[in-house]
Amino acid sequence: MHEPTDSGSPTRMLFLGEASLADGFRLIGFETFTDPSEEQVEHIFLQLRQSRDKAFVIVDDALMRRGAQNLDQVRNEGGRIIVISVPGLTDPPRLTSEVADRLAAMFGGSSVISSGVP
Repeated sequence: MHEPTDSGSPTRMLFLGEASLADGFRLIGFETFTDPSEEQVEHIFLQLRQSRDKAFVIVDDALMRRGAQNLDQVRNEGGRIIVISVPGLTDPPRLTSEVADRLAAMFGGSSVISSGVP
């Protein structure tokens, strides 16, 4: 069976966040932007939106919480640019998604992921 292929440009893979995480992402082929300033974050996401590139972007939780106008617009648009966040190496796991917010609203203000023993 013949499956359709996407003959367009390849999907860009980017990591934006703390230096302790960047090396691992760089080793597996991501473009990395270590400890980016707010201006750099805005510029990167504006460039992605304007270029119409497909992209898979991983940001650290601190950057996601800090937010940025173009980052928020990319997340609201959905589609060709996928953005996820990861915790820092020393941070406890924490869900920072809209799904986690909805679950917390349904089941109370406690963390969706327990920090106790499984």
